[in-house]
Amino acid sequence: MLWDKVMFALIALNSGIGKSFPNYKYDDMDDDLASFDYYKAMDELDYRNGTECEECVPELCPEAKGCRAGLVQDSCGCCMECGNLEGQSCDLGERNVYFGLCGSDLECKFDGSDGDGGELPEPQCVCVSQEPLCGSDGQTYMNLCKFKEAAFLNPVLNVSDGPCKTVPIIKVPPHNQVNVTGSSMVFLCEVFAYPMALVEWRKDGNDVILPGDDPHISVQSRGGPQKYELSSWLQIEDASQMDSGTYRCIAHNELGNVSATAVLGVLPPDEMSAYLKEKMKEMFGFDQSRDYDEDYY
Repeated sequence: MLWDKVMFALIALNSGIGKSFPNYKYDDMDDDLASFDYYKAMDELDYRNGTECEECVPELCPEAKGCRAGLVQDSCGCCMECGNLEGQSCDLGERNVYFGLCGSDLECKFDGSDGDGGELPEPQCVCVSQEPLCGSDGQTYMNLCKFKEAAFLNPVLNVSDGPCKTVPIIKVPPHNQVNVTGSSMVFLCEVFAYPMALVEWRKDGNDVILPGDDPHISVQSRGGPQKYELSSWLQIEDASQMDSGTYRCIAHNELGNVSATAVLGVLPPDEMSAYLKEKMKEMFGFDQSRDYDEDYY
């Protein structure tokens, strides 16, 4: 029950209610929850877990090492410890009470993708700057915090604004597929590049850029999911055996080009059934065609 109230308090603090929390009260909020003191509850939780703070003696504090996100105060406000990295869970506000505090250039926010399925969202450390940087090692760092983590291990590393110019990098290549005639298939190709890349699709070394004039093949592209990335999809509807073959995703910009291939197999229903049975044997190590009379325990 205590932890449920703690999580409600976290949500309230992040949503702006925390400016007056715990004195803020909804009409249908029970009296216990309306008067709930988040920080007092966390202190009680620390006490129950055997982490009651003793008199602070800084000279006895252990040395914090390997802190890629810098130093923050511990839950007792006495010693310094490693701050949480980007993507790690964290405590909202300025007190280290449960998850820990975010390191330098990071702030604690709720992840909007959490909470699906009725679960409470969990606050995470997010870098305050999301602009990409180019390191002197030729690597692109997607934000300041990623660069600082790398610079902790390589102190001579320098940085300049913007991503490093690079030939395209295929981050998610298309994957081989096998399906039955009449079905629809989609190949995905995700590319990172700066300057931004253009993506083309071809089949079996054919010079024709897909979809060409084929009405059952379509190509769609859009930016993302990350900055300076492009996602491209090749879709084949009502596929026939004539569509079987090797498909190539080609990404290019002014600095060069790169490609990745995937094989498509389109089988009639009887061959598809035999293919699936064979895959089942490979995956699970047994033959479905056998008649098992033995008892298994």
